[in-house]
Amino acid sequence: QVQLVESGGGLAQPGGSLRLSCAASGFTFSSYAMSWARQAPGKGLEWVSGIYSDGSDTSVADSVKGRFTISRDNAKNTVYLQMNSLKPKDTALYYCIKGKYSSNWYEYDYWGQGTQVTVSS
Repeated sequence: QVQLVESGGGLAQPGGSLRLSCAASGFTFSSYAMSWARQAPGKGLEWVSGIYSDGSDTSVADSVKGRFTISRDNAKNTVYLQMNSLKPKDTALYYCIKGKYSSNWYEYDYWGQGTQVTVSS
């Protein structure tokens, strides 16, 4: 069965960095786009970033543009989210998401359990 296991969350200071990882199993990882989304306390789900199955294209939300970078290693079945210049408003539960297709990161079918990111001094 499809499994998405996020890791790398934790407490960071404003201006700091974290790198999230998502280890995928149970499907042909290299055939599907992957995304990250987040949910802050009391707020709705926000799509953060997506990457095509072969890594040829990526996109990030305006709220994190210039600070967050998505990447993937198809040999390791892992997708990453490098988060720099963190701000308190980045505090949220971050989810790894499997896309339904290879080059569409807005349609998805499986989610991980999430990893908590807290940005605070």
